[in-house]
Order: sequence, then C-alpha cells, then structure tokens
Amino acid sequence: MPDWMSKAERSHHMGLVRSRNTRFELVMMRRLSAELYPLGFRYRKHYRAAKGTPDVAFVGRRIAVFFDSDFWHGRNYPRLKSRMNAFWRAKIERNMERDKEVNRALRKDGWTVMRFGESQIKIDAAKVVSKIKKQLMKAER
Repeated sequence: MPDWMSKAERSHHMGLVRSRNTRFELVMMRRLSAELYPLGFRYRKHYRAAKGTPDVAFVGRRIAVFFDSDFWHGRNYPRLKSRMNAFWRAKIERNMERDKEVNRALRKDGWTVMRFGESQIKIDAAKVVSKIKKQLMKAER
C-alpha cells in the first residue's frame, strides 16, 4: 500500500515521534534517582560514549540499561507483523537487528546489558528497579 503522505509530511510527522524522555522512561529515571541515588549509585542518562547510547549507564560498573518501546523494538512483533505493510516490517526488523548488534558490541567492550520493555515497566516498575539494583550489587563485589 503506497504512503498517502508526501515525503515532507511523513518526515514532519516522524519528527514528532519522541525517542528520548518518553513517559515510561521518565518514570524509570525518577524511580532510579529516588531509590538508587541514596545508596550511592550514580548514572549517566543517554550516555553517548557507549555504543547504542544507553538510556542509563552506570559507567564505573559498566552496566548499560535500555528502556525499549514495545512497538519500535518489536516486543509484540510476531503478533503484529501480519497487519504491517512491508515498510514497517522492514523498519521493525532492522531495529531488532540493531538491538542485537548493540548488545554484542557492548558485551565485547565489557559492559553488562540490561533491556526492559515498555510493558514491563508499566506493569511493575519496582521489579525493574530491583533487577537493576541486584545487578549493581553484583558488580560491586
């Protein structure tokens, strides 16, 4: 099915899609600050020096944390792909492949990679924080 928008209109609309500081990311940033900062854990947001620009990077412990949108990172892809046109299937598949490449590159550089989906965060943000805290404690030893 051809795109019904002109290239300029599509570009404008895609530019409105936020890739940073989405609502669920902000929820996690607030929770991490409230629960981990008092324990002495410091992190960098959108750390560009690491491959893939992790949403949160605990640089000293080399832990990279990504908070992924369910749609853009293919969380429900098997269920949704039959309803997508070829353009969107290719885009989501490329995003999933890029995630794997970033994970491999970071691990090769000695980073621990943690990825959490939007729905995981919305269902139980406390559990996500707990998993991150557990990994930080493990890396501290």
